[in-house]
Amino acid sequence: MVSSVQNQVNTYTATAQGGKAMDKEAFLELMIAQLQNQDPMNPMDGTEYAAQLAQFTSLEQLTNLNDSMDASIDANYYLTQSINNTMTATLIGKDVKLTSTTLQNIGQDDISFGYKLPVDVKTVTIKIYNESGALIKTIEQENNSAGEHKLSWDFSDNNGTKVPNGKYTFKVTATDAKGEDLAISTFGLGTIDGVRFSESGTALLVDGVEYSLADVMEILNNTSQGGGK
Repeated sequence: MVSSVQNQVNTYTATAQGGKAMDKEAFLELMIAQLQNQDPMNPMDGTEYAAQLAQFTSLEQLTNLNDSMDASIDANYYLTQSINNTMTATLIGKDVKLTSTTLQNIGQDDISFGYKLPVDVKTVTIKIYNESGALIKTIEQENNSAGEHKLSWDFSDNNGTKVPNGKYTFKVTATDAKGEDLAISTFGLGTIDGVRFSESGTALLVDGVEYSLADVMEILNNTSQGGGK
């Protein structure tokens, strides 16, 4: 019986050290059971008992350390989230540049976006597509210099007809003096008019359209955004 209890203690000790379901209360119960069921004529060796007691102490310390670390991580997460939410709220009213190439029509008069040229070009072509991938609008701009250029779209197609609400995408192409295609960086533009907090994170409302914080590439000074349609 004593041997059976001893084997059980050793098994659960190994399980606890392996990080499984064994906890310090169960470990202590097994130690007490071992002491209660030992042979009075052949009591447990003091060294062996001290070793098991040391194992129990180590298990208790590891458990307490793990609980403390979990609590600290949770506290840091909520503190960071609270700070982020507070800081994000201060962005309301700021103009932003967005990594998105989506132009979402929710009934507003127009929407702003832009592109950056690495060199001077003779012609830039902006094409706008609907959700089905059909080309609905083409904008040509000539003799543009290197740098950023901003423009707005009034949600009209090539025929001058207003397009329905929905998502659209734009693509900008340009060629250099040698006729070679250039790598053009593009961005959306808008003003943060709200912040939305949810379990999935913090979202920004830019001109009424929801974007994630990861979509923001730059906070701008509040200046009028202009350009050709």
